[in-house]
Amino acid sequence: MKFLILCLCVLFHGITIPLIEAKIRHYKWEVKYEYKSPDCHKKLAITINGGTPGPTIIAQQGDTVVVELQNGLLTENVAIHWHGIRQIGTPWMDGTEGVTQCPILPAETFVYKFVVDRPGTYMYHAHYGMQREAGLYGAIRVSLPDGQIEPFSYDYDRSIILNDWYHKSAYEQAVGLSSIPFVWVGEPQSILIQGRGKFNCNTSGIASGLCNATNPECSPYVLTVVPGKTYRLRIGSLTALSALSFEIEGHNMTVVEADGHYVEPFVVQNLFIYSGETYSVLIKADQSPSRNYWASAKVVSRNSSTPNGLAILNYYPNHPRRNPTASPPIGPIWNDIGPRLAQSLAIKARKGFIHTPPQTSDRVIIMLNTQNRINGNVRWSINNVSFHLPHTPYLIAYKHNLLHTFEQNPPPEGYDSANYDIFSVANNTNATTSNGAYRLKFNTTVDIILQNANTMNLNNSETHPWHLHGHDFWVLGYGTGKFNGSSDPKRYNLVDPIMKNTVAVHPYGWTALRFRADNPGVWAFHCHIESHFYMGMGVVFEEGVERLGKLPNSIMGCGDSKGHHSP
Repeated sequence: MKFLILCLCVLFHGITIPLIEAKIRHYKWEVKYEYKSPDCHKKLAITINGGTPGPTIIAQQGDTVVVELQNGLLTENVAIHWHGIRQIGTPWMDGTEGVTQCPILPAETFVYKFVVDRPGTYMYHAHYGMQREAGLYGAIRVSLPDGQIEPFSYDYDRSIILNDWYHKSAYEQAVGLSSIPFVWVGEPQSILIQGRGKFNCNTSGIASGLCNATNPECSPYVLTVVPGKTYRLRIGSLTALSALSFEIEGHNMTVVEADGHYVEPFVVQNLFIYSGETYSVLIKADQSPSRNYWASAKVVSRNSSTPNGLAILNYYPNHPRRNPTASPPIGPIWNDIGPRLAQSLAIKARKGFIHTPPQTSDRVIIMLNTQNRINGNVRWSINNVSFHLPHTPYLIAYKHNLLHTFEQNPPPEGYDSANYDIFSVANNTNATTSNGAYRLKFNTTVDIILQNANTMNLNNSETHPWHLHGHDFWVLGYGTGKFNGSSDPKRYNLVDPIMKNTVAVHPYGWTALRFRADNPGVWAFHCHIESHFYMGMGVVFEEGVERLGKLPNSIMGCGDSKGHHSP
């Protein structure tokens, strides 16, 4: 990595803030397939410079990150999303194929360039098809400028990404999801902690030579700690399907940050984390230094057969490969919603760092999450409309008036709440597919109510983590059952709500969020479960595109944007 020093001033809410010695952080990456064995089972994975997870991007607030990305996949396109980076002024760098850019073609090089305007814990990952689950992901760590301090103290800083791992390729899974009859992806084979897991090589049906339990690639991730020191663990989840509970044997965790915002500290033994979320927790190495301890990640919210992911908290000077003497933590009951809802409700903005939300909204959009069968295909839908991407990215289409490239009827802003039973299997016979978008008046305040319901299986409602590109939103509240538009808004937290970019809607429940449509561009809002978004669980917001200058040529080249390259 190379970096240059420059002087930079940022206009934030009308105030010019000088950021002294902001730097340009330059990365040069090659993306390609390589055989990897992260859980001892060999398969093709998408790597960056030979590794998965990819390199951690480390920067300071106000720095410019430049990633020169060469697509070495030979037969596949690619795009990378910088998850949690709002891309203020650079919506074309959001890395969302079909929304903000055309994909990067095989053998092509694309340069991403954007400012990391806020400290915090973020991630990056593929945003083309279902490639994220093939290993194309990594961490972003943005620190405060020199001379500024966090509102909590620690001795060392570590990034850990949790992931689930399938042995089938992403393309094989996608074919199954699109097929008639429908073929579900099933439960993952392993849970990875910082790219390492352990699959049972004695499992029946494993071809000879594919699995090697002694492969050093799948030795457990080791976090070495010095007794008495405090560690900030920046924990992110990029699971394809699984909600997780993360815990460290014998150690409390103090939650201090969520998605780049400071949290009023609270202590947990189990951190519930959903795909797309990041948290910072503080742990103190205050247990007996005579042995090592287990860290464990367990699937919750699904009755999963996937074994817990395990890592080792190594107390120096014990040998890092010495297994802990105790049995690994079992973890919470998978279908106990109470503790998960309680954690969601416990997350408040830290005193002194509260961004007070607008007290009212200009628009309310209620989104009913349903599962449907459309023309024989199993799909996920919002208000009975299942989303699919157009061939011409929305950002280009809006800016260049290519509105014929996608449907102009906007999606519904609600559903028949009075007559819809969220607890039963609904017919939903009028479900359709669409690539229409919501157009938001610039600088207005928008409320989104995510309403969960039953799937097409009896007595089943799933957890959905929803991620908004280009914004942070205030989490106003959670509830069980059906949202009541008259009474529930009276219980919103308008005093100290946390701001996030990803939030869960719990089974048979609702989640209310509020954001300002103040970032010119086109932004995806979708379930962060790979198969669910692939099956249509998402929408797109357009706001203030007319305020943008000339779009870069590098994002053009697909659909009707082929004719819009200019010198």
